[in-house]
Amino acid sequence: MKFNHPLRSLLVPFVSLAMLVSGIQAGDAKEGMDSRRSLPRLVDLGADKCIPCKMMAPILADLKKSYAGQLEVVFIDVWKNSEEGKRHEVRIIPTQIFYDASGKERFRHEGFMAKKDILAKWRELGVELTSPPASDPH
Repeated sequence: MKFNHPLRSLLVPFVSLAMLVSGIQAGDAKEGMDSRRSLPRLVDLGADKCIPCKMMAPILADLKKSYAGQLEVVFIDVWKNSEEGKRHEVRIIPTQIFYDASGKERFRHEGFMAKKDILAKWRELGVELTSPPASDPH
Protein backbone atom coordinates (compact mmCIF):
# COMPACT_ATOMS: atom_id res chain seq x y z
CA MET A 1 0.00 0.00 0.00
CA LYS A 2 1.55 3.28 -1.11
CA PHE A 3 0.56 6.57 0.47
CA ASN A 4 0.83 9.68 -1.63
CA HIS A 5 0.53 13.24 -0.48
CA PRO A 6 0.27 16.24 -2.84
CA LEU A 7 3.24 17.91 -1.13
CA ARG A 8 5.46 14.82 -1.33
CA SER A 9 7.29 16.15 -4.39
CA LEU A 10 8.00 19.47 -2.64
CA LEU A 11 10.10 18.01 0.12
CA VAL A 12 12.78 20.30 1.45
CA PRO A 13 15.54 19.40 3.86
CA PHE A 14 14.08 18.77 7.30
CA VAL A 15 15.34 17.12 10.42
CA SER A 16 14.33 13.51 10.13
CA LEU A 17 11.02 12.71 11.77
CA ALA A 18 12.63 9.59 13.15
CA MET A 19 15.23 11.72 14.93
CA LEU A 20 12.60 14.04 16.39
CA VAL A 21 10.46 11.26 17.72
CA SER A 22 13.21 8.83 18.59
CA GLY A 23 11.97 6.41 21.14
CA ILE A 24 8.34 6.55 20.05
CA GLN A 25 8.52 4.21 17.06
CA ALA A 26 6.12 1.30 17.27
CA GLY A 27 8.18 -1.78 17.95
CA ASP A 28 5.29 -4.16 18.35
CA ALA A 29 2.92 -4.63 15.43
CA LYS A 30 -0.03 -4.74 17.84
CA GLU A 31 1.09 -1.82 19.98
CA GLY A 32 -1.76 0.51 19.11
CA MET A 33 -4.39 -2.09 19.91
CA ASP A 34 -2.92 -3.78 22.97
CA SER A 35 -5.78 -4.08 25.45
CA ARG A 36 -3.40 -4.69 28.37
CA ARG A 37 -2.36 -1.05 28.37
CA SER A 38 -3.11 0.99 31.45
CA LEU A 39 -2.53 4.44 29.97
CA PRO A 40 -4.39 6.30 27.24
CA ARG A 41 -2.47 6.05 23.98
CA LEU A 42 -2.03 8.33 21.00
CA VAL A 43 -0.93 6.52 17.84
CA ASP A 44 0.20 8.73 14.98
CA LEU A 45 0.42 6.98 11.63
CA GLY A 46 2.45 8.88 9.07
CA ALA A 47 5.78 8.87 7.27
CA ASP A 48 9.13 10.45 8.01
CA LYS A 49 9.17 12.11 4.57
CA CYS A 50 5.64 13.56 4.67
CA ILE A 51 5.61 17.31 5.38
CA PRO A 52 2.50 17.40 7.62
CA CYS A 53 3.90 14.34 9.41
CA LYS A 54 7.18 16.18 9.98
CA MET A 55 5.17 19.05 11.44
CA MET A 56 3.67 16.54 13.90
CA ALA A 57 7.08 15.25 15.03
CA PRO A 58 7.93 17.95 17.60
CA ILE A 59 4.36 17.83 18.94
CA LEU A 60 4.58 14.07 19.45
CA ALA A 61 8.00 14.36 21.06
CA ASP A 62 6.73 17.10 23.41
CA LEU A 63 3.62 15.10 24.37
CA LYS A 64 5.74 12.02 25.04
CA LYS A 65 8.07 13.98 27.30
CA SER A 66 5.58 16.33 29.00
CA TYR A 67 2.97 13.68 29.78
CA ALA A 68 5.22 10.70 30.51
CA GLY A 69 3.46 8.33 32.89
CA GLN A 70 0.05 9.74 31.89
CA LEU A 71 -0.04 9.13 28.14
CA GLU A 72 1.69 6.81 25.71
CA VAL A 73 2.68 8.24 22.33
CA VAL A 74 3.57 6.03 19.36
CA PHE A 75 4.59 6.93 15.82
CA ILE A 76 4.24 4.35 13.04
CA ASP A 77 5.80 5.04 9.64
CA VAL A 78 3.32 3.51 7.21
CA TRP A 79 5.59 4.03 4.20
CA LYS A 80 8.14 1.77 5.86
CA ASN A 81 5.51 -0.50 7.43
CA SER A 82 2.57 -0.65 5.04
CA GLU A 83 0.99 -3.59 6.90
CA GLU A 84 0.39 -1.29 9.88
CA GLY A 85 -1.29 1.23 7.60
CA LYS A 86 -3.59 -1.48 6.30
CA ARG A 87 -4.28 -2.89 9.75
CA HIS A 88 -5.22 0.55 11.10
CA GLU A 89 -7.22 1.28 7.93
CA VAL A 90 -5.29 4.49 7.25
CA ARG A 91 -6.60 6.49 4.31
CA ILE A 92 -4.67 9.75 4.79
CA ILE A 93 -1.45 10.57 6.60
CA PRO A 94 -0.92 11.70 9.18
CA THR A 95 -3.72 9.97 11.07
CA GLN A 96 -3.97 10.18 14.85
CA ILE A 97 -5.84 7.46 16.74
CA PHE A 98 -6.82 8.05 20.36
CA TYR A 99 -7.13 4.88 22.48
CA ASP A 100 -8.44 4.78 26.03
CA ALA A 101 -6.54 2.99 28.80
CA SER A 102 -8.28 -0.30 27.96
CA GLY A 103 -7.08 -0.13 24.33
CA LYS A 104 -10.43 0.85 22.78
CA GLU A 105 -10.30 3.33 19.91
CA ARG A 106 -12.15 6.46 21.00
CA PHE A 107 -11.40 8.95 18.21
CA ARG A 108 -9.61 9.21 14.88
CA HIS A 109 -8.35 12.34 13.14
CA GLU A 110 -6.85 12.64 9.65
CA GLY A 111 -4.31 15.34 8.82
CA PHE A 112 -2.16 17.63 10.93
CA MET A 113 -3.40 18.14 14.50
CA ALA A 114 -2.06 20.88 16.75
CA LYS A 115 -1.00 20.12 20.32
CA LYS A 116 -3.80 22.26 21.80
CA ASP A 117 -6.34 20.31 19.72
CA ILE A 118 -4.89 16.97 20.84
CA LEU A 119 -5.08 18.02 24.49
CA ALA A 120 -8.62 19.37 24.00
CA LYS A 121 -9.68 16.05 22.46
CA TRP A 122 -8.27 14.11 25.43
CA ARG A 123 -10.27 16.38 27.77
CA GLU A 124 -13.39 15.84 25.66
CA LEU A 125 -12.81 12.09 25.94
CA GLY A 126 -12.63 12.39 29.74
CA VAL A 127 -8.86 12.06 30.06
CA GLU A 128 -7.45 14.73 32.35
CA LEU A 129 -3.74 15.14 31.76
CA THR A 130 -1.79 17.06 34.36
CA SER A 131 0.04 19.97 32.76
CA PRO A 132 3.79 19.86 33.14
CA PRO A 133 5.20 22.45 35.55
CA ALA A 134 6.21 25.75 33.96
CA SER A 135 9.92 26.11 33.37
CA ASP A 136 11.80 28.33 35.81
CA PRO A 137 13.40 31.15 33.74
CA HIS A 138 16.30 31.39 36.21
